[in-house]
Amino acid sequence: MITAKEVSELRNLTGAGMMDCKKALSETNGDMNAAVDWLREKGIAKSAKKASRIAAEGLANIYIEGNKAVIVEVNSETDFVSKNEEFTGMIDTIGNTILKSNVSTLEDALNLSCEDGTINDLIIAKTAKIGEKLSFRRLEVIEKNDNESFGSYLHMGGKIAVLTVVEGANEEVARDVAMQAAAMKPQYLCENEVPSEVIERESEVFKTQAMEEGKPAEIAEKMVQGRIKKFFKEICLLDQAFIKDGDIDVKTYVKNNGGEVKAMVRYEVGEGMQKREENFAEEVMSQIK
Repeated sequence: MITAKEVSELRNLTGAGMMDCKKALSETNGDMNAAVDWLREKGIAKSAKKASRIAAEGLANIYIEGNKAVIVEVNSETDFVSKNEEFTGMIDTIGNTILKSNVSTLEDALNLSCEDGTINDLIIAKTAKIGEKLSFRRLEVIEKNDNESFGSYLHMGGKIAVLTVVEGANEEVARDVAMQAAAMKPQYLCENEVPSEVIERESEVFKTQAMEEGKPAEIAEKMVQGRIKKFFKEICLLDQAFIKDGDIDVKTYVKNNGGEVKAMVRYEVGEGMQKREENFAEEVMSQIK
């Protein structure tokens, strides 16, 4: 008898769907290695050997319909594949399927039904067809009110994607804010979002620097406050100098246009991930093979 534990183990090894794993084990009398081969022969788990590879390239994209927007990041092993129509088409299917659903988590999104079964099944099938490890890394769903505008911007075809929500101003203003975030890489929307431990760590660094410069304690404290303000201007979107007019910050630009920034999501493909250590010539040869 095939157990749920065996099915789960085979799924972890191959990335294939639960029903396919169960069938593979049944066809091979529970032999795990034979089941892996069975799935590979059927083209279901050609990706089995790719599970440990690094997929830190890929694309991010944004899908908007009415008052709802979805931003997603899907990864591949090489930049070549991110330009492949099979890959871009898969991302569009993923994004539009989520947009038409009521899910908001990656786990739920992977189980959504699409033309090729579930989104997870689609990724497995495309992995087998394209020949690289593909992974759906993250998503965020944002809904706005009628008096708010979405701003979306894709840089380098989707290597950076930014989605903003601005209340009381038009799409052009919201898009300007999205472009700002793409260019200046803010980590937070505003000062209130910066974790206290981050502020404390930076304060300690600045205080040590001031003391080493020989400043008295009271002067050092004032210097710390000044440097923290400068720090906020670097990492907080609303505090950054506006790229189209350096005399004002982003918050003032939006306010001058009757608005207020309510949300910002910035995806940079592969950020925080280990990158493949492979030179360009080897990458080209791997595609030829």
